[in-house]
Amino acid sequence: MTTTTAPESQPFQAEVAELLQLMVHSVYSETDIFLRELISNASDACDKLRYEAIAAPDLIADGAPPKIWIRPDKNANTLSVIDSGIGMDRQELIDNLGTIARSGTKSFLARLAEAKDGANLIGQFGVGFYAAFMVAEKIVVISRRAGSDEVWTWTSSGGSGFEIAPAGEEDAKRVIRGTEIVLHLKKDAAKYLETYEIERIVRAYSDNIQFPIELVPEEGEPRQINSASALWQRSKSELSAEDYKEAYKSIAGAFDEPAMTLHYRAEGRQSYAVLLFAPSTKPFDLFEPARKGRVKLYVRRVFIADDADLLPAYLRFIRGVIDSEDLPLNISREMLQNNPQLTQIRNAVTGRVIGEFERLADKEQDAFAKIWDAFGPVLKEGLWEDYERREKLLGLARFTTTAGENRTLKQYVEAIRPNQTDIYYLTGDSIERLKSNPKLEAAKARGVEVLLLTDPVDAFWTSAPIDFGGKPLKSLSQGDVDFSLIPLVDDKAAAKDEPAADEATTIAAIKEALGERVADVRASQRLTSSASCLVGGGRDRMLERLLAQQNRGAVTKPILEVNLRHPLVAAIVGEKDAARDLSLLLLEQAQILEGELPEDPAAFASRLNQLVLRGLAKA
Repeated sequence: MTTTTAPESQPFQAEVAELLQLMVHSVYSETDIFLRELISNASDACDKLRYEAIAAPDLIADGAPPKIWIRPDKNANTLSVIDSGIGMDRQELIDNLGTIARSGTKSFLARLAEAKDGANLIGQFGVGFYAAFMVAEKIVVISRRAGSDEVWTWTSSGGSGFEIAPAGEEDAKRVIRGTEIVLHLKKDAAKYLETYEIERIVRAYSDNIQFPIELVPEEGEPRQINSASALWQRSKSELSAEDYKEAYKSIAGAFDEPAMTLHYRAEGRQSYAVLLFAPSTKPFDLFEPARKGRVKLYVRRVFIADDADLLPAYLRFIRGVIDSEDLPLNISREMLQNNPQLTQIRNAVTGRVIGEFERLADKEQDAFAKIWDAFGPVLKEGLWEDYERREKLLGLARFTTTAGENRTLKQYVEAIRPNQTDIYYLTGDSIERLKSNPKLEAAKARGVEVLLLTDPVDAFWTSAPIDFGGKPLKSLSQGDVDFSLIPLVDDKAAAKDEPAADEATTIAAIKEALGERVADVRASQRLTSSASCLVGGGRDRMLERLLAQQNRGAVTKPILEVNLRHPLVAAIVGEKDAARDLSLLLLEQAQILEGELPEDPAAFASRLNQLVLRGLAKA
C-alpha cells in the first residue's frame, strides 16, 4: 500500500526546463496537438499492458480491456485524460516526465525557438506529454503500475521542477490501474472543456487509435467517440484519401501529409497486413546514430514492438504498421532479431516499398520528387548496404550533374558521348564548389556529363564497384582519366592541345622541389585551363577526409597533376631560381581548390607575394 509521506521536489532536466519555458511563454497558432499527444501516450500505455499481459495475465486480473477516457469539468476548470494501461511507478514517473532521453533534443529546441509556428514543429517531431503545458497552468499525474499496490502523484506548474508524492486515499481508490492526467487549464483554453471541441479533435487526430476513447460528460452517460478500428485491416475500397491522411497523422504523430501511402494484405505462406507511409518532410533527427525505424509490429492487432527493424536502415523514415496473423503473441524482443518469419516479412515488404517508389517515379513524379528531396541521402545508403536491390535504387536515384538537376542514370546513359565508356562523377562539399572544380575542364571540353555528389554518403557508395547500364562509375578525383578518344566540342580547348612544356624535364623539376609532400607528380588529362589539381591514388580523397574525421584512417599523400599547356607550369624549367616556389605554388593552389588549407598558410602568402613582386619588377 502507498504510505503517506511529504511531497519530494525535484528539478527538471535542463533541456526539459528550456522546453517548458518555450511552451509556457509562447503563443502557438495551433494548440489542439496537446490532446492528440496525451491520447497517443495513453494508447501506448494500453499497448504495453496488452503485451506484458501475454506473459503475466494477472496484470489484467479484473478482465477489463484497456480503455481511454476524457473527462471535462467546467466547475473545476480541469480536463482529465485517463487510461487503464500499464501505468507508472515512482521511478518511471521521474524518468518519463522529468527528462528527455531521446537524441537530438538540442537541435529540436533550437528549431522550436526559431519557428514561427511552434505547434507544427511539436507535431512533426513529437515531444509528447510536454505539449500539454501549452494549455495547462498546472498538471497533476496520478498513476498506478499494473500489478502494484502503490499509487503516485506527479505535479508541476511548468516551472523549474516537479513534486512527486504518494497519492491520497481518494486518488488511490479511483486509479485502480493506469494513469490519470489532470490538466488545470489556462483561462484562454476553456474551449477544450466543450464536448464538441473534444470530439472534433479526437475525430481529426485519434479516430484510428486501437482502444475505445470514451467522453465522460459532466451530465449524461459516457460515450465512445472514436471508431477504434484497425484501419490497416480494412479493405482499400472502404477507405478514402482523407482516411489515409488522418491515419498517417495518428500513426506517425505527424502534421505533414504523406508523400506515399502503401496499403495491402499479403496472403500465402504468411498472412499480414501492411499500412506504410513516406512523409513529405524529414524529421530533425534523421541522421542521429541512435535513430531506428518507426514501423510498428502488431500480431493479430496486439502491439508487440516499435523497434523491430521491420525495414532496412536506409528506409528508416517510413512510418506505419505491419500486423502479422502468424507470429506468436508471446514473441520476445530477443526472438524478433532472429525470427525467420520476420526476416521473410522484412524482405518482402522492403521489395514492395522499393516497387512503390519505382511506380511513383514513373507515374507520379511530383510525389516521388518530394520523397527524394527529403530522403535521397538516406536512400543512397542502400546503394552501399543492399547489394540485392542496388540496381533498382540506382534507377531511382536523382542527381545534380553538369547537364542539369534531377537527372537519372538512365538519362545519363542515353546522352552518353561517342567512345565514352564510363559514368563520371566528382565528390565534394557543395554544388557551387564542384561546378568550379578544375577537374571538370577536360570533361566540359568534350561534352562529358559529370555527376556532382555532395552528400557524405556519396563518398562511401561510390567506393564500391558499381555500374549502370554496363557503364562503370569512375571518379574524376582518383586514378587515371583518359578522354583522348572522346571528340572535343570546345574549339578553345583544341587550340591548347599541344603542351608548352617538356613533360620529363618539368615533372622531374617539380618532384625535386616537392619531395615527400606528394605521392607523385604527373601530366594531367583532366585540365585544359587550370595549372594543377590533386587526385587520389587509391581511395577517393573525399572519402579519405571523411574517414580521417572519424579516426578511421589517415589521409594519404595526394598525386599532383599539372597542365603542361599552362604558362605557370612551362615557366618552371626556365625559372631555375623560382622553380621551387612555383612548384610549391602549384601544390598550394590545388589544395585551396580542394577546400583545404596549405600546410603553411603564412609561407604560402609570403611566397605568392614574392612571385607577384618579381613579376611586377619584370613588367
